[in-house]
Amino acid sequence: MNFNLKNKKVLITGSSGGIGSSLSKIFLKMECKIIFTSSDNNKLNELKNKFGNENIYYLLNLSDLNSLPSSISKITEENTDIDILINNAGISKDNLFLRMKVDQWNEVINVNLNSNFFILKSILPNMIKNKKGNIIGITSVVANTGNPGQTNYTASKSGMISMYKSLALEVSQRNININLIAPGFIQTPMTEKLNDKQKNSIMEKIPMKKFGHPDDITNLAVFLASDVSSYITGQTFHVNGGMLML
Repeated sequence: MNFNLKNKKVLITGSSGGIGSSLSKIFLKMECKIIFTSSDNNKLNELKNKFGNENIYYLLNLSDLNSLPSSISKITEENTDIDILINNAGISKDNLFLRMKVDQWNEVINVNLNSNFFILKSILPNMIKNKKGNIIGITSVVANTGNPGQTNYTASKSGMISMYKSLALEVSQRNININLIAPGFIQTPMTEKLNDKQKNSIMEKIPMKKFGHPDDITNLAVFLASDVSSYITGQTFHVNGGMLML
């Protein structure tokens, strides 16, 4: 199989996170040019020091919907040739629903779902003009299973799935493929914070009895970004060790 992605320009949101960092590394290995984004200037400088000036770096605060339209427009105006978009950024603000504050609800919905509207609205015209494009959204297993204490997070991630499916129907004839990856529990700094009791409780729900590795997500992303998957669109790929079987 030919996964040739050399010289492709890839925009990755949430580039400094656990999965985001792994995505950046594998696409660099595939000789792509990466557009790194982060809401934290210090993290952005760390990325620049690590990956060098041959890539591109932007501050992008997905939680500020007032500044986001102009910020993402700047990126797409200066980079009209983006081939691949990976919407990976996401946050969680967990609480039982009756205790959840409005700010906890709004911030998660804004970052995880509403930001997609502005990013896709800005990048799609260029992809349509260029007659090509690949868009990958990172959702979650809990978008389908639900999860106590995460009504905001599950709503945002299931909303992504519906949004991307509808959008895939709208642009499929434009040579633009849109798919999603729904990770289960993956070895990241987030899962490392779980105590043994929490890990054991989760492991009971996973038939393979182990957490996934970031490579399980990134290898699939490479496949979906390549021409090998050119006849696949509007799909959600579940990577969860059998925790959810659809």
